[in-house]
Amino acid sequence: MDPYNQGSLAVQERAGVRHIAAHIAPSITPGIRPIAAAFLELQPMLVLGAADAEGQVWSTLLTGAPGFVRATGPHTISVAAPLPAPDGAPVGTIALDPRTRRRMRLNGIARPSARGFTVEAEQVFSNCPKYLQKRELYAPETATPPGAPHNGTALTPDQERFVHAADTFFIATVAPDGADASHRGGNPGFVRVDSPSELSWRDYPGNAMFLTLGNLEADGRAGLLFLDWHTGTTLQLTGRAHTTYGPGGVRTARFRIERTVETPTASPLRWSRPEFSPANPPLDS
Repeated sequence: MDPYNQGSLAVQERAGVRHIAAHIAPSITPGIRPIAAAFLELQPMLVLGAADAEGQVWSTLLTGAPGFVRATGPHTISVAAPLPAPDGAPVGTIALDPRTRRRMRLNGIARPSARGFTVEAEQVFSNCPKYLQKRELYAPETATPPGAPHNGTALTPDQERFVHAADTFFIATVAPDGADASHRGGNPGFVRVDSPSELSWRDYPGNAMFLTLGNLEADGRAGLLFLDWHTGTTLQLTGRAHTTYGPGGVRTARFRIERTVETPTASPLRWSRPEFSPANPPLDS
């Protein structure tokens, strides 16, 4: 069974990488291998993407002591955290470890459990370390609880500066066949603030799967998550995105904001300053 939906296939064809995507398609499986299970149990954070009860798509950061995410079978993970999505919702998850520049994605169906929630896996796969900044993890800041969320419909000037300084963000997308959570990275400034309600970024060459852009072909809803790695503050944006194509096959993603949620010290995790990925393109390229 082809793991790619029609949107992903269309983008692969347009980019001329259908043969590459077909070659790596067998790496997307519903099974959680022992090495993947071991990786998950070491992680202190997990990003989950899903649509809420109103249909808006969000990317949410979940944290806990290593082991809060664990495989409970060959096709299931258990997460000791509240489920930020409706019961039975398709979800995409990404476990990203800045310490080792490794990342793993698992997409499936989420259901509440006594521990928090479970995800029955439909797609499990790893990605290369491209555009992933390396960071060291400091001792968690457990004495400061999360602050009250600040809601809005556009970026404030401080939030604009937050986004412009980012070297990493996460993006959640959906399509008729499920949900996906992915990562985007680059040198600070790679995300452009075109207006308080519009962002854009270059889509750098990646694994040729085009799961994110493929979902956007079918359903423009998307959710972005920006993280302040030093303070734990998160900025979540939900809205709609689309891809534009320029000369030489240059792809640009454009995102229009509908709602914003900034949560001070949402995460207890504290990380070092980044060692930038050698794959990051210069901003003027």
